[in-house]
Amino acid sequence: MNLAFETALARNYKSPSQIIRVLTENWVHKEIYCPNCGHIDINKDTNNKPASDFFCSNCKEDYELKSKRNYFGKKITDGAYKTMTERLLDRDNPNFFLLNYNATDFKVSNFLVIPKHFFIPEMIEKRKPLAPTAKRADWVGCNIMLESIPQTGKIFFIKDGQIETKEKVLSNWQKTLFLREEKETGVKGWLLDIIKCIEDIKMTEFSLSDIYAFEHILSERHPDNKHIKDKIRQQLQILRDKGYLEFTQRGHYRLA
Repeated sequence: MNLAFETALARNYKSPSQIIRVLTENWVHKEIYCPNCGHIDINKDTNNKPASDFFCSNCKEDYELKSKRNYFGKKITDGAYKTMTERLLDRDNPNFFLLNYNATDFKVSNFLVIPKHFFIPEMIEKRKPLAPTAKRADWVGCNIMLESIPQTGKIFFIKDGQIETKEKVLSNWQKTLFLREEKETGVKGWLLDIIKCIEDIKMTEFSLSDIYAFEHILSERHPDNKHIKDKIRQQLQILRDKGYLEFTQRGHYRLA
């Protein structure tokens, strides 16, 4: 995988945003394979979909590309709030490619994909409407809250300039595909919350009491649920049945 942009492609452009768009889109098209099926043909989407930049010609997965110099922070600026929330509810939202580049040598430093099954409406922040004097007066955009997404939902192709193996990328993608089966956003939200709690423990093996330590946080996120511990056990059972966790002994689990 070549991490350098083809800078010659930008000779006819003056706008910095246009230059980066041309360079990053060309790089993705030439260097990136589909994390869902492994196919090497990722094409530019010419169907004018509201939130899609690329698609895989083999499995038809959609991808939206976000590029930024240096690192992404806690949130990503996205398009129209209404469009994004509608697509989430229709389960027609795209997967996200996130690309960080070095502006000195025009090389990719980080590239990752966030599968669409990690997004729920609660992760989308509504921005203030544009001013009445703006060209698109009263238009409302949104932010994607990156900090709400579990680390297992951030699948790196390239991290700090180091290229990950294709086998690992495909394996990490497959590991959480079961989340697509959950049609109810509330059910998926609980699973994502428990996955994030497991990650915060920072151990590959943990006990039920380790997860119970997050009871107060989960109570705040789900104030209508008065049986948090019961819900925790239920979600752990689901994650075990889906192969995300392994049961080692009574009250003890291990990441698969």
